[in-house]
Amino acid sequence: MDWNFIIKYLPLYRKAAVLTVRIGFAGIILSVLIGLICAAVQNYRIPVLRQFTSVYIEISRNTPLLIQLFFIYYGLPKIGVRTDAEVCGVAGLAFLGGSYMAEAFRSGIDAIDPVQRESAYSLGMNRRQALQYVILPQAVSISMPALMANVIFLLKETSVFSAISLMDLMFTAKDLIGLYYETTESLFLLVVFYLLILLPVSLAGRLLERRLRYAGFGT
Repeated sequence: MDWNFIIKYLPLYRKAAVLTVRIGFAGIILSVLIGLICAAVQNYRIPVLRQFTSVYIEISRNTPLLIQLFFIYYGLPKIGVRTDAEVCGVAGLAFLGGSYMAEAFRSGIDAIDPVQRESAYSLGMNRRQALQYVILPQAVSISMPALMANVIFLLKETSVFSAISLMDLMFTAKDLIGLYYETTESLFLLVVFYLLILLPVSLAGRLLERRLRYAGFGT
């Protein structure tokens, strides 16, 4: 193990990690918003929008992120829609993650006993209030394991961003291997930085799930 090489290129990996985290969490936030909207549309069976949402979920979940990125980055410019690599990465991650988040939220909502919705209506709540104050808090708690699994999955999927020339962790490792043939050291740093990103997220997810359970949601 060449420790001098590791120390020399540690700042480069740190910069790549910041880019990976920035794009990853931006895409995840958007995917959560998309998932909530899609789950609400499916739950309330809104005509036309429900069918559109179902088509979106099937297309998103059954195509690889790499293909989606290629379509956004290389395909859309053919019709005049141009984006830079970072915007493309966020959009691709949101498009893929939105479908997974939607299914996670939908499963949580479906697990709520219908009598709770009826009780909310009997107290004078409208559909939005029942969803916001009664259904959604419990659905989020029930869905938390699936939601956190999706977050980790999406963060790991950022490894394909190198295909559109984003200087993320994978791009940095591949670049250094190609230039200096220091494969072991480059991959060691890659693994270390992915662990530094993903382990805290995993631990935070477990803590959040436990706290929500103790609060009485989703039991």
